Amino acid sequence: MDIHVRNIEKDFGTFKALDRVDLDIESGELIALLGPSGSGKTTLLRVIAGLEFADQGEILFGNQDMARVPVRDRQVGFVFQHYALFKHMTVLDNVSFGLKVRKDKPSAEAIRQRATELIELVQLGGLEKRYPSQLSGGQRQRVALARALAIDPKVLLLDEPFGALDAKVRKDLRRWLRDLHDQTGVTTIFVTHDQEEALELADRVVIMNKGRIEQLGHVDAVYEKPANPFVFDFLGNTNIVPVTLRNGVVNLGQGDAAIAESSGSKDGPALLYVRPGDVRIAADGAAGLPTTVQRVQRTGPIVRIDAEVFGSTAPITVELPHLHHDTSAFQPGAELRLRLLQFSLYAEDSGALLGASTPADAIGVAASRQRSR
Repeated sequence: MDIHVRNIEKDFGTFKALDRVDLDIESGELIALLGPSGSGKTTLLRVIAGLEFADQGEILFGNQDMARVPVRDRQVGFVFQHYALFKHMTVLDNVSFGLKVRKDKPSAEAIRQRATELIELVQLGGLEKRYPSQLSGGQRQRVALARALAIDPKVLLLDEPFGALDAKVRKDLRRWLRDLHDQTGVTTIFVTHDQEEALELADRVVIMNKGRIEQLGHVDAVYEKPANPFVFDFLGNTNIVPVTLRNGVVNLGQGDAAIAESSGSKDGPALLYVRPGDVRIAADGAAGLPTTVQRVQRTGPIVRIDAEVFGSTAPITVELPHLHHDTSAFQPGAELRLRLLQFSLYAEDSGALLGASTPADAIGVAASRQRSR
């Protein structure tokens, strides 16, 4: 089912939680609401669910405005961070619960059959008679998902569903949830503050800040082409270097030392944003960022390099797989010219996007990342 959010506003006292939010979600889509604490992502989810009523605007399920419809009549499945399972009920009874309390209650046999199918779907077959206290955290969350799906929801809403689990279990459940969504095709919206989780799971990502949507797009689009400095910085570690744009050339600081070419057409001062994983050693004679290596540290499969930029107070960090061919050249004290594979340029005052790496550089990113693996 398509969902359309139109001009939604929500205040809590003097705090504006949602500020004229518009959002279209396609039927069968898995979409992530991503943002820091206080960004409005959970409030938006609760407004869609009917757990909160908006002060203004429309929530359309298809063509029906649900903005004033109570949660019990919206036919939504909801999964919370802390499972919210009934401790005194078995797995089978927890999954069956939503069907047993419906106005159009199915027969006992139909309820049992549906619950059993869902328990198998979430890979918990054989555990029907166990109680929540006898399950792991990951298993409990699977039960919660099965219970939410039992009522054949128009939309499945997940509020940081893996937040209470350890890192490895979270990764395993992310892959499983993506597979489950592909099997069921239920329109799904999930809230997270975990950038990796959103980028791995979602078809599209909604990045929120201060009650507004900063950027909406497919995973590749928001990661490769951040609309503003907030989005760029929020989606991962960031290097920021003061530069000057002149005739499509990026110069370090206010000088004439060319470090890259840009697709931007506006001359003047700017801030260059580049991710640590998008920095490599420049070829001999090529433009690049002049640096001196300060520190090299290996963290598992990643080598992290901290360097100082010549003529600038801005430090720069490089991250490489430990087997990458550039790694051996990064030694403390080494003077290296660094190539910036992919970057964005923003105005210092307004944060407006001024330009980015050239198409030739962008084409080389995928190949470089492939070689890095």
